[in-house]
Amino acid sequence: MSAFKSYRVAHEYTQTNPAAPEKVFPLLCPVREADWLPGWQYRLISSDSGVAEQGCVFTTPNPPSSGSPSQAASEATWIVTDYDPAAFRIAFVWFNPGRIITELRIQLTAAEHGATRTHIRYRYTGLSPEGNRELEGYDQKWFTARMQNWETTINHYLRTGKKMAASSGK
Repeated sequence: MSAFKSYRVAHEYTQTNPAAPEKVFPLLCPVREADWLPGWQYRLISSDSGVAEQGCVFTTPNPPSSGSPSQAASEATWIVTDYDPAAFRIAFVWFNPGRIITELRIQLTAAEHGATRTHIRYRYTGLSPEGNRELEGYDQKWFTARMQNWETTINHYLRTGKKMAASSGK
């Protein structure tokens, strides 16, 4: 038996989107994310409809870990584990082999003035000492910055119909 003890981090965030849930929900899809998220890359593995659906499988690239420059880039494999367009609910599990497994749950609700409240919950679990070390950087400040970027980019698309220019990293 191994003495390994997994580290787990969970975060939640609620964003407000300037469109009804019927307009926001279809954008929570590997194919449609390319419409609004700068730099989004995916490889669709399995989908009968060609977009998000129950059981849809896709991959996204993972850059090499900053703590291990010799580590080759890898792919995270995602599966849609819950898909209910009528309830505006979708969930994913993504797996970065040997490092981290992540659960992502998203629930949309109608808000005032035709807007949407999008509740997002991530739960990350380390699968190895390397994964645990990576999760040490997944603090509230890191998570909030990611969620604010998501909110900014999707809201820009919902307001303009155009994807924001990619950030220069400054």
